[in-house]
Amino acid sequence: MQEYLSQLNEAQLAPTIQKDGAMIVIAGAGSGKTRVLTYRIAFLMSKGVDPFNILALTFTNKAAREMKKRISEIVGSSEAKNLWMGTFHSIFAKILRFEADKLGYPSNFTIYDTQDSQSVIRAVIKEMNLDKDVYKYKQVYSRISSYKNSLVTVKAYFSNPELMEADAMAKMPRLGEIYKSYCDKCFKAGAMDFDDLLLKTNELLTRFPEVLAKYQNRFRYILVDEYQDTNHSQYLIVRALSDKFQNICVVGDDAQSIYAFRGANINNILNFQKDYDDVKMFRLEQNYRSTKNIVNAANSIIEKNKTRLDKVVWTANDEGNKIKINRTMTDGDEGRFVASNIFETKMNEQLDNGDFAILYRTNAQSRAMEDALRKRDIPYRIYGGLSFYQRKEIKDVISYLRLILNPKDEEALKRVINYPARGIGQTTIERLTVAANHYDKSMFEVMQHIEKIGLNINKGTQQKLQDFVVMIQSFQVLNKSQDAFMMAEHVTKKTGLFTELKKDGTPEGIARIENIEELLNGMRDFVEEQKEIADSTGSLNEFLEDVALATDLDNDNGDDDRVALMTVHLAKGLEFPYVYIVGMEEELFPSGMSMNTRAELEEERRLFYVALTRAEKQAYLTYTQSRYRWGKLIDAEPSRFIDEIEDSYKEYLTPITQHRFKPLLDADIFGEVDHSKLRLKKPTAGKPPTGPTEEQLRKLRKIRPVASATEKNFSAADANLHVGTMVEHQRFGKGRITKIEGIGADTKAEIDFDNGGLKKLLLRFAKLSVIE
Repeated sequence: MQEYLSQLNEAQLAPTIQKDGAMIVIAGAGSGKTRVLTYRIAFLMSKGVDPFNILALTFTNKAAREMKKRISEIVGSSEAKNLWMGTFHSIFAKILRFEADKLGYPSNFTIYDTQDSQSVIRAVIKEMNLDKDVYKYKQVYSRISSYKNSLVTVKAYFSNPELMEADAMAKMPRLGEIYKSYCDKCFKAGAMDFDDLLLKTNELLTRFPEVLAKYQNRFRYILVDEYQDTNHSQYLIVRALSDKFQNICVVGDDAQSIYAFRGANINNILNFQKDYDDVKMFRLEQNYRSTKNIVNAANSIIEKNKTRLDKVVWTANDEGNKIKINRTMTDGDEGRFVASNIFETKMNEQLDNGDFAILYRTNAQSRAMEDALRKRDIPYRIYGGLSFYQRKEIKDVISYLRLILNPKDEEALKRVINYPARGIGQTTIERLTVAANHYDKSMFEVMQHIEKIGLNINKGTQQKLQDFVVMIQSFQVLNKSQDAFMMAEHVTKKTGLFTELKKDGTPEGIARIENIEELLNGMRDFVEEQKEIADSTGSLNEFLEDVALATDLDNDNGDDDRVALMTVHLAKGLEFPYVYIVGMEEELFPSGMSMNTRAELEEERRLFYVALTRAEKQAYLTYTQSRYRWGKLIDAEPSRFIDEIEDSYKEYLTPITQHRFKPLLDADIFGEVDHSKLRLKKPTAGKPPTGPTEEQLRKLRKIRPVASATEKNFSAADANLHVGTMVEHQRFGKGRITKIEGIGADTKAEIDFDNGGLKKLLLRFAKLSVIE
């Protein structure tokens, strides 16, 4: 038996060496599914399967790169190069480039990102003179995206009265027209959006049986990771490609299906056995990641779901600490608790910042965490914020590069035609747009024949447009002989982008130059990496496709040591020794917008299961008693998910409090009430109360609370507060008084806090304790 197979346990080995037929691997969190997929590919190759005949589909480029690297170590890099392995979008983009002409697209079609797509939709809404407050471009984009993922083409839309009626009811009766115009504009610009990469692949395989047969014969063995996250469009493509040989292996965990909002369909994994003949099922149930307490707590949560496949996740790891639950008054306090806990744990255990992750349900929750971490000087990184490739200066360079490959790309053209400024104004651009629509040509083609087309543009502007065309054409000639890095370096100099940014001497301007330098460094690395891949040249085309399909996590090289902050959705597939799940409150987690049906609530529960199983050693759950939401301070109620964890696996760091219900009616309306009884506290059952210990008394003697200071004749001296006095504040910690001013109720003290810095506090409100 090959040496690498000896690293697998019995449960992992069985699916790895199952060569032919349809099979499903139900893999619990942390059970080594990536290892099984990787070794299975290596095993197939060792059994004589040509790597050109293997297709492996993942959900992140990072996962594909890691798997390919491991396979290279086993079978050698020259063979691993020939594997078709990558994300759904990257693999299907590759197929579409080979077959684009059949659908009427150029092989170098542009891939529009979300920003580009929304910009086109905004332009369509404006051209149609629609009310932008009714037809909100982001909402329209989202609607069109969901149509495409459900395979509702423009033709299918206009053949479906129910959909048209639903849009009319939503006060958007012309949505179909926007959809059609948007698709027409993309086609004319030689561009596809993310959703098109799936939709057009389905169109290709359905309309051209010879293309389907070609790829069915090519991909004799298909492996799909995270199968529970596939949407209907992805499911149909996989089903079509695997139909001939039925050598398909899907790996997933129904308990981690959390992307329904993105169109993922949990039924794809639940019904897999009905789709293929003689399906073999394997279960990976041993968790190698987390402690027993974390695994058991997660099991006690997920078993509350009715829609699930049977499996029992277990671990041979240590018992570990219980799940720690902490309650704070506000989200600011919550942030301070998390930051302090990270700081102390890091110091006590000699850990790195990268060992910690803070997970939240919504991006808005990151602010309080960021504030607290900054005050503690703890470096952090937010995932899912503004991606590197979405920054203005990077989009500018990328737009120039996109124009070189596809001059019909109007979004790129509009972005850079007058940046850096070259005297081509908005009026000229609008005239070009009108002419392009009139002649059914691209704006670039209109500019190429500007002398023959009467646009009422003066000679000077005509010359500027011709100069721009010549510049882009010169780049196109150079691109035939240069790699991506050489082209980008040339473009940033020749267009004047670098010169323009150097004029701005502000820190922001310098940061923009550094970002462009970082882009060039990344391109140099990309060109080097591509040398290892068969049939790859490191060309501009390859780089732009890689960028178009990149995600925030793909760009993370893991080198910088920072605390990770991200939503639970982004954390899927990752693991950290210490995990803090914050905002564990009803209406927040589970989300108030996802509790209308059992299916929605079960998805939220799966989301919590994913969050909890990211932790290797310790998980903290935190919640607040009150939180600002939509600008209002609301009383928060602890999440039902906290209650759903079995008591033996959790530990409360703060006493449990019942949710504080405020009566809306006066009790007197129900009859006579003896108010004296209401004021009396009933004696608590159990042991009689005991006083503080001697040690606690010693501490209490050293910290004395300052007397209540609401009186007008308040005196700082009477409260034993002087310049130089050491005090402690509930929020800012310890500090020394540096200045006292004012009299009576207006007395203020300036205090230099160790962590909070210099603060000026009104003493009649400040809850200070004197440290003697």
